Amino acid sequence: MSVAVVTILASAAPTAYAVSDNSLGLPSYADMITDDVHKQVFVTGGKTVNGVVVTDFSTRVKKTINNQFGASGLALSVDARTVYVALASGDAISAIDTVTLTETARYRTGAQTCPAHLARTENTIWFGYGCDDTWNGGIGKLDLAATPPTVSLDQHGNTLYQKAPLLTATPDSDGPLVAGQAELSPGNIHVYTVTAGKLESGAAGAVVGSDLTDLTLSPDGATLYTASGSRDGIEAFNTTDLSRAGGYHTGSYPNSVAASTNSTHIATGVRNPRDDAYTYKTGGANPSRTLDITDTGVLASRGLTWAEGTKRLFAITRPANATTPTLHLITSPTA
Repeated sequence: MSVAVVTILASAAPTAYAVSDNSLGLPSYADMITDDVHKQVFVTGGKTVNGVVVTDFSTRVKKTINNQFGASGLALSVDARTVYVALASGDAISAIDTVTLTETARYRTGAQTCPAHLARTENTIWFGYGCDDTWNGGIGKLDLAATPPTVSLDQHGNTLYQKAPLLTATPDSDGPLVAGQAELSPGNIHVYTVTAGKLESGAAGAVVGSDLTDLTLSPDGATLYTASGSRDGIEAFNTTDLSRAGGYHTGSYPNSVAASTNSTHIATGVRNPRDDAYTYKTGGANPSRTLDITDTGVLASRGLTWAEGTKRLFAITRPANATTPTLHLITSPTA
């Protein structure tokens, strides 16, 4: 394991460190989620990768869970006992026990569905699915409250998605659920309310610019944050009508955004070999910290996530001309 110093550019701020483990063993990166209860991080590699890597909060690899065909999107259960994994090459969602780190169930989503992105509202796992770019994408659900749990497709009504939509939700409430179409020019956003396990269309529009890469919600679901490559910062929108609610400057090509679960901070990132990430107080005009995580690579898309409130910030980087991911732990990310 190597130890790398993160350069802090904010004045009068104490030095923070990134502890990096270069042995994740993944050829590419898709998603990351933290489990505060068991103090571990789950990382996936996408459609061509068949394993889920689990590390502790020091980024040391604990296990690689194999036979996870096309492991992509991740979601954590209400009680943190299970991590759900979208299997984009297996047409299924697997359930991984967070203690034993073994698969306990697999739920088929249907032939040629290719589920890629997950989000949870209470006891429902929503998944963005679609195998190609021919406007056959959609939103499905895995109802964990049913006995046995059941899968349903076509939950998105008449909305068209070119490919599997990005999803975000407030996990411990009944919504909203927000879906965004990545890589379009311009990108489209759709806000859904969740009523009795069904999606009801709300605000929608092409307000996020082009090349939407990441999106997340504030813990109360009132504010949507988006990272789009055509903008020079993270933008905030009211979920009721998608009116502007501020923004956070990053410079060119923002590609990552994460809202802390305690509502106090926003982490933002850019595809840039220097000044990879910024943390802001929620609503703040200037960053609390400016972080140069790596001198030899770039922050991966959707490569930031918080743990234990704002105590830790995890980041995924990759070489500038390659896809191999490295996991970083940033200590004191807001001080």
